[in-house]
Amino acid sequence: MADTDDCLEFCRGRAWLELDAAALRENIRLLQKRLPDGCRLMPVVKADAYGHGAVLIAKELQKEGVQAFCVAGVREGVQLRRNGIRGLILVLGYTHPKQFPLLCAYQLTQTVIDAAYAKQLNDYGECIHVHIGIDTGMHRLGIRSSMLDEIRAVYELEHLCVDGLFTHLCASDTMAERECSYTKAQAEAFYDLIGQLQSMGYPCPNLHIQASYGVWNYPQLAGDYARVGIALYGVLSTKEDTEKWKELQPVLSLKARIATVKTLYEGESAGYGIQFTARRTMRIATLTIGYADGLPRALSCGVGGALVHGVYAPVIGRVCMDQTTVDISNIPSVQAGEEAVLIGRCGQLQISVCDIASQAGTITNEILSRMGARLERVLV
Repeated sequence: MADTDDCLEFCRGRAWLELDAAALRENIRLLQKRLPDGCRLMPVVKADAYGHGAVLIAKELQKEGVQAFCVAGVREGVQLRRNGIRGLILVLGYTHPKQFPLLCAYQLTQTVIDAAYAKQLNDYGECIHVHIGIDTGMHRLGIRSSMLDEIRAVYELEHLCVDGLFTHLCASDTMAERECSYTKAQAEAFYDLIGQLQSMGYPCPNLHIQASYGVWNYPQLAGDYARVGIALYGVLSTKEDTEKWKELQPVLSLKARIATVKTLYEGESAGYGIQFTARRTMRIATLTIGYADGLPRALSCGVGGALVHGVYAPVIGRVCMDQTTVDISNIPSVQAGEEAVLIGRCGQLQISVCDIASQAGTITNEILSRMGARLERVLV
């Protein structure tokens, strides 16, 4: 009898992600070259590293000398620490007071999201390392840059250690005149604040203002770190933007097994809701992947497809929770157990995550971050 542990270790049995380590390393080098002298990468590995697998990605980044990371929530930071990730881990979002002990136990750095929250952190009574979020126009999290007294008050709190300050540019993805002016105003507000604090004797270490689009469109903006997210994974949010930055290499491919191959006769329907009816006798294949794995249901009924034997096979009927059916009538010799490519290259053809995002009416960030937990992540 086969060893059951060995069986569980097999990672390409149903549906899986293949992560190109060489592409990741090249993206790191490309991004680092665009940064000003003294500015280092602080990769964003929230949402399971945009669906790629936070622990796998962070370990590869650590091998390349990266020593700072961003996450959205405290649990993401704990997961990294428990898997041996060292260096700075900044929690960008809200942490509930009942979870403040995790910040200390796992040496995580918490964002100060407003003045009242700073007092809550301080009231915990133990030293917590923080970066102060500065609101320069996003109006989401952070203390307004104009509220100098509130920001100074954070420095005075007994149990908070201020290790950094940052802001978030909300319109840096375009160089259109209105958005460009807004971004420049945000940067000026941030740097003006930093100048005021420094003139009053408050230390301002570890400044960061750029994210992926900031690195691309405003590489001159100074800082100690750049919070690079989507670009690290080889794409930008839209196909148009990605095509402008051709040097980036996509890290992720999505693949699934062909479970069955069968004949669908003329007049027969396939899938839920009888949304597809064969106009001729045809061959179809059912793939072991569905919307629970992150394949958008919007790809149903011919909107999306897969690559089989290097040929495009359109989706027929609805994408289901666990399976998706494609038309393989023009692809000879397809057999159960073979691979189909949902994102990636097969032969001379390629389906990019940008294609999927466009077909689903969204951005690449959403498609990638919704990749299901049951997908195996395999580093290649």
